[in-house]
Amino acid sequence: MKVAFASGGDSISAALYATAADGPRPGVIIVHDVWGLHEPYHAIGNRLADAGFVALALDLYARGEKPGSPADMPGVMKFLHQLPDRRVLQDIQAAIDFLSARPEVAGRKLGLTGFCMGGKYAFLAACRCRGLSAVVPWYGMLHAAALDDANPEHALDAIDALTCPLLALFGAEDALIPTSDVEALRARAQVLGLPVETVLYTGAGHAFANESRPEAYRAEAATDGWRRTLAFFARELEK
Repeated sequence: MKVAFASGGDSISAALYATAADGPRPGVIIVHDVWGLHEPYHAIGNRLADAGFVALALDLYARGEKPGSPADMPGVMKFLHQLPDRRVLQDIQAAIDFLSARPEVAGRKLGLTGFCMGGKYAFLAACRCRGLSAVVPWYGMLHAAALDDANPEHALDAIDALTCPLLALFGAEDALIPTSDVEALRARAQVLGLPVETVLYTGAGHAFANESRPEAYRAEAATDGWRRTLAFFARELEK
């Protein structure tokens, strides 16, 4: 079901997924990759709904942004870097408030999961947004290309302000996320005593859970990642 809510004076659209189960249930917000709210994220919404959650797939491009073409990856990366982090987090906070107030959720706990670009924002939301009880970033980038007004902090640096348990899933062969970043995340979480679990899948690269990209999809890693994700949300959101 298509829904909309206000964020900073703009109308933000999203897709809501829920089964006909009785009573309010925990919710999970889905944050898409750089290509926007396309088919893989509708499938994820249905997957989460089938697992007993109320899912809200957020459209970060509701204002008309265009990421460009896969044939122009330098242009896509420029677009990604110019997307203002504060505005995205404002939209995510608005989505949290909207979903929490929905009758299907009615104040039950909320989680969030994000992929690629959405994985980066999942990290940041776990540290900068209110009202989340569990977050799962999938291959979320821990370092911005450079810091500026649009990207004022690295996700890795924000982790010091983590507000909820976090399960981070990475591919060991990810060309966008060096394993040194993953090890730095593990080390910082351990030193600070943060509730962070990281999983690094051998033989998997970026977008390993995206079934619409057969060159990137790795069934074994994706299946295990979803097993862990659903168990994590069940544990943390049903408390």
